[in-house]
Amino acid sequence: MGGRTQSIVAVAAVAALALPAGVSAGAAATPGAMWTSPTPPEGKRFTVNVGKQLAFSAAATAPGAPVIAVAINAAGLPRNALFQSTPGNPAKAAVSWKPTRAQGGKTFMVTFTAQTTAPGFAPATRHVVLHVRKPKPKKKTTFVLSSADKELYRWAFVLRKSVVRAAPRRTSAAIALLGRTTPEGTDNLVLTLDGRRTRRGVWIRIRLPILPANRTGWVPRKTLSDWKEVRTHLVVDRRRLTATLYRRGRVVFRAPVGVGQSHWPTPRGEFYIRNQLYGFGNAVYGPLAFGTSARSSVLTDWPGGGFIGIHGTNEPGIIPGRVSHGCIRLKNGHILRLARLMPVGTPLTVR
Repeated sequence: MGGRTQSIVAVAAVAALALPAGVSAGAAATPGAMWTSPTPPEGKRFTVNVGKQLAFSAAATAPGAPVIAVAINAAGLPRNALFQSTPGNPAKAAVSWKPTRAQGGKTFMVTFTAQTTAPGFAPATRHVVLHVRKPKPKKKTTFVLSSADKELYRWAFVLRKSVVRAAPRRTSAAIALLGRTTPEGTDNLVLTLDGRRTRRGVWIRIRLPILPANRTGWVPRKTLSDWKEVRTHLVVDRRRLTATLYRRGRVVFRAPVGVGQSHWPTPRGEFYIRNQLYGFGNAVYGPLAFGTSARSSVLTDWPGGGFIGIHGTNEPGIIPGRVSHGCIRLKNGHILRLARLMPVGTPLTVR
């Protein structure tokens, strides 16, 4: 009996040495860390919008304080989430996160672990789900109306007089007054380039028939009619003395031309065909003419305040050449053929 009693005492002594300091040999085994409020429940799903702040906290304790402390760690958090952990008993942790647009629609599985400082105790885990709502596509505020890449151009009639602004807002500087008729008395039209939607309405950027060349400006959408489409593009080369008409990117017409003399040059730039005119009663202009939005800063033989025209001639022998006051001249047969192929609203490039 005496030997068996000594063995039992020895085993009890060894067990007492294995317990953490401060825990008596007669006490029950110490459990591991435990989650406490405000820790989210297991499997909690947080759903958040892009750009909105998400914040939540966790806490864990363990028996045996202050000798036994707890530390909280996290795995699987988004890269831009802020995680702060304070060891202790209780231990505390906090998550702060603002999802980026690139994280929209994604889901993150996050694992939190509470581990005691004393060895031999199993950690406590808690899983939460972070889901970011897929953001709605941003409503486009700008749109394209004419595109050289797509070989598609849009124009519109001017329905009412309007002040042309330098930017798409009513407080922007006025740069021109857009009228309903051309100097030749025809309905005015403009080549429309692109548009912008604002809180106060839609604005359209148009090419302007004013000096200096290549000016553009903005008018309210209600100023213009419905869009008309063309697939043609006229290119006049002043060096090669040619006019080339493209349709959907393919050459459908080419002819020699006369352009302005050196002291009355045909202006270089981007313009458009505004109208088509007949019945001049003057053989100098040939059987018909096209009015353009181009204007000479020097002088032109086209009536109506310095606008450049494209017309026939009663002197076909001078073409090709630099022979005019700025207008573009074609032989009568060529201008008639061009008229069958080129509608008004066609963009004009003068190189």
